[in-house]
Amino acid sequence: MKNINGKKLKIGIVGTGGIGRGLAKLIARREDMVISKILTRREGVISDLGVSQEFLTTSPEEVLDSSDLIVVSTGDPIYSTEIIDKAFVYGLPVVTMDADTQVLTGSWLSKRGVITEANGDQPGCLAALNKEVIQMGFKPLVYGNIKGFLNKKPSLEDMLFWAQKQGYSLSSVTSFTDGTKLQIEQAFIANGLGLDIVKTGLVGYETSDFESGAFALGEIAQKQNAVISDYIISKESPPGVFITATHQEDLAEELTTYKMGKGPFYLLYKPMHLCFFEIPNSILNLVNNNEILLDNGDVPSVSVGTIAKKNLTSGSFIDKGIGGMEVRGEAIKITDCTNHVPIGLMNKVQLKRNIEEGEIITFDDINIPDSLALEAWKSTLSDVAVKNRLSIKVSC
Repeated sequence: MKNINGKKLKIGIVGTGGIGRGLAKLIARREDMVISKILTRREGVISDLGVSQEFLTTSPEEVLDSSDLIVVSTGDPIYSTEIIDKAFVYGLPVVTMDADTQVLTGSWLSKRGVITEANGDQPGCLAALNKEVIQMGFKPLVYGNIKGFLNKKPSLEDMLFWAQKQGYSLSSVTSFTDGTKLQIEQAFIANGLGLDIVKTGLVGYETSDFESGAFALGEIAQKQNAVISDYIISKESPPGVFITATHQEDLAEELTTYKMGKGPFYLLYKPMHLCFFEIPNSILNLVNNNEILLDNGDVPSVSVGTIAKKNLTSGSFIDKGIGGMEVRGEAIKITDCTNHVPIGLMNKVQLKRNIEEGEIITFDDINIPDSLALEAWKSTLSDVAVKNRLSIKVSC
């Protein structure tokens, strides 16, 4: 299947992590797409790239000049925001597998150009599952992520060990382990689908039984009279996503016949997420059908605040927020604390006061360098204030 015009799509890839490298190997063997260029910040040869080194460039303009569409997956929202904004100047649509960027600046970016998250990672998989579930008449209560383990304060030694063993970067393994990645994903799906969260940091229901955990969150959602974004912690459950839903009572017998249980809660899930393997179909859906699978919404309600993992001293520098050893992220309602620092902005900042373990970090606490992402966040905060009729910043 080729794109709607019958021509091969020229795909620019931004990022040479696991997602970018895997996607490059996939596209190189497709008949409907070709790699234009691959943008990287690395110097020299990338030995595990999987395609010709000639595709590599450090010039954003070279990628944008030669592409019909770009796919962005860097895990660095400050950098990604700049590249995506440049792509819009070139009139290019953008597909992301980059929840970090979407939850920070996605609402601002979506006003400037065409952008969608791809299917494949948890937020995109939940958005795709949602389309199926809604069409079958189910009424979702919980949009859930499945976490096999969680350690909010992992040691550097452990993270170095697992990074080497699994072939991921240190920051990626750390953000998986301390829950930051999960919190970002669930904040993103909350904004994209207009969901609520029960509390800062989410519930995170621990269970050894997938269905009972999903249903427990369903009961919480009903008591809150809300549709929620949350997760379960369960070593025994599949590494995918789920929706807990209800259905009309006069179809309960039929649902029982199809092995869905007696109700009133029903569990619908995707038992895996295949990341870059699912991106090409999202590209085609965008190009041929103008499908925006998921974005961060016009005005977000949920962000991911920065929480100190340990006592931090005034004057110290934090080089990297997402996947760093000093801080982690927690989903937070923006209107509960408009002055919080989104963890995606916690790069190369200096602390202005001592911070205690467990404290949320605010803009009053740091010196932060200027960036397009920071300006985008300030613009988004203004939109939040207008929508919610806030006249002053809300302290944490």
